Amino acid sequence: MTQHAFITADVFTDRRFGGNQLAVFPDADLTPELMQQLTAELHLSESVFVLPAESPAHTCRLRIFTPAMEVPFAGHPTVGTAIILAETGRLGPIDRRLDIIFEEGAGPVPVTIERSPDGTLSATLTSPRVPSRLPGTLDPALLAAAVGLKEAMLQSDVPSALYSAGVSFAIIPVRPDFLSQASVDLGLWRRDLAGTSAQHLYLASLDDWADGRMARVRMFAPAMGITEDPATGAAAAAFVGFLADRQKPADGAQRWTLSQGTELGRPSRIEIGADILDGELTAARVGGTAVLMSRGVFEL
Repeated sequence: MTQHAFITADVFTDRRFGGNQLAVFPDADLTPELMQQLTAELHLSESVFVLPAESPAHTCRLRIFTPAMEVPFAGHPTVGTAIILAETGRLGPIDRRLDIIFEEGAGPVPVTIERSPDGTLSATLTSPRVPSRLPGTLDPALLAAAVGLKEAMLQSDVPSALYSAGVSFAIIPVRPDFLSQASVDLGLWRRDLAGTSAQHLYLASLDDWADGRMARVRMFAPAMGITEDPATGAAAAAFVGFLADRQKPADGAQRWTLSQGTELGRPSRIEIGADILDGELTAARVGGTAVLMSRGVFEL
């Protein structure tokens, strides 16, 4: 019998039972098939399996699984794994700041871990790819119906669009009064969106789309085995591209704050940022905190 230890954390929150749950296997000498089975058994949004880095310049390699598939990049697993490894001493002492690099399917992911004066650790990743808009047109009536809304409930002056920073999302601006009413229509989704570049649905509301810095968001991803996610870092990274194209912020470092998970009873806070140079987006960042919750062992 072989033992496989794991640690869980709530990510993108500073309190227990908030944010998005994550399991991390720090020593993951496992087959991909077993990684997928263990992820399905835990049935959290994602599980991470930590492996030795292939390059000596990198810290370690992460394989990230949802209950239904492996994904090349994800934000809450990246942030959560960094904090778990730091909290458990696997990255050595951290007085104020430590810069590391994870290897992920989408490429190397730089992560900065910082310790605040009160001892709290936070982690901020730089997306392995600069978020960009993908080709294709989206039918607003279809998207609205897919999330149980009417087309008039969408933000008509801010068209939906496809964006990706490693994983593609259909970003759907919704009028603030109607965001909490959304609920994915699985039958319609299976018929019209499954297997398309718009199969992952990211709803967003801002009071001021021209210059607002606080957004409420929701994410539905049945293809990943996630009906709704309480905090989604990969979508947040893609959303940086959407916001940068929409708001045209000035050169320099720009920041926004996202609120997600309220409808699930797991409120999350995600900090996102953009580097703008000569009017162009050059980097996207996603960050937050996490709370360690449990330790366990699978005996196989």
